Amino acid sequence: MKTGIVGFAGSGKTTIFNALTGLSADTGFGNKDRANLGMIKVPDPRVELLAEIFQPKKKTFAEIGFVDVAGPDATKSEAGLDTRLVNEMRGVDALVHVVRAFDNPALRRPPDPLRDLGDFEAEMVLTDQVQLEAKLERVRKEGKKTRERELFEALVAHLESGQPLRTKPLTDAERQALTGFNFLSLKPCLTLVSRADQEANQPLPAALGDAARERGLAILSMAGRAEAEIAALPAEEQTAFLADLGLEGSSRDRFIRAVYAHLELISFLTRGDDDCHAWTIRRGTRAREAAGKIHSDLERGFIRAEVITYDDFARLRSDAACREAGVLRIEGKDYEVQDGDLMLFRFNV
Repeated sequence: MKTGIVGFAGSGKTTIFNALTGLSADTGFGNKDRANLGMIKVPDPRVELLAEIFQPKKKTFAEIGFVDVAGPDATKSEAGLDTRLVNEMRGVDALVHVVRAFDNPALRRPPDPLRDLGDFEAEMVLTDQVQLEAKLERVRKEGKKTRERELFEALVAHLESGQPLRTKPLTDAERQALTGFNFLSLKPCLTLVSRADQEANQPLPAALGDAARERGLAILSMAGRAEAEIAALPAEEQTAFLADLGLEGSSRDRFIRAVYAHLELISFLTRGDDDCHAWTIRRGTRAREAAGKIHSDLERGFIRAEVITYDDFARLRSDAACREAGVLRIEGKDYEVQDGDLMLFRFNV
């Protein structure tokens, strides 16, 4: 999964990027000509146990990629979101919007995360509105009252009310029709409040949480500077420093939990002598679609899936024992994959 870290200049985006990735990208107002790129592996003890049993050549954890791009100046509302930033945002699966809740001596304006949340959301809404109105104008010139035209008109009206597209109820078919447009305000988004160290474990203001929920946003806070420094330490030294801040778990672990919960992500597992692998999918994904995560041939030639729950496999520790105990099931293409399912796909192309 590819995630874009966005927000106004000076909000602490790159510091958050460093906290999440353990990297040391330059912070401040430099390096506007290139994005910072990073990747983290999602810890999964289930993969570790499978690797212990099968002793594979490799083990593969789910991954979250990050793109950190320079943001716009919050004091220049007429500037909007520049083309480069918009293109980077359109190319990711989800957004992490960093809002500033700490004093930044390089900025004149005092911190106001509620203001910045609303202003950046408004910029995304406006960007989508301009894109949609251009497409709607072309559709109207055709002179036909099509479903696409009706959908575009409804979306433009929603955006004109100041609401992001993620708050507009859409059918599965409508969402599918919009996939290629990559509208910014339709993307899943997590609001990340970057705070001063002394406020690391303090509850967030109720008004900020309410504003996030009204916009369909998840919300999380981090003490960016301190947590970036802790992320650079050896793993065995991090726990004590996090405890000093009153935090349970690293910024990375808290972020992964928040993203998986907000995006309703789960993992299914494959195993063997070559690789023990966690594959990330959305909750509700069917077996045939899940097979396509591995390879398009598996989806195209899908016959059936052999399924064992992780708990059953952890208890019995082999395919043969699971088969003998009757806990290996045969499922068809419409089976809804569950978190931790061990899957073996049979196919023919």
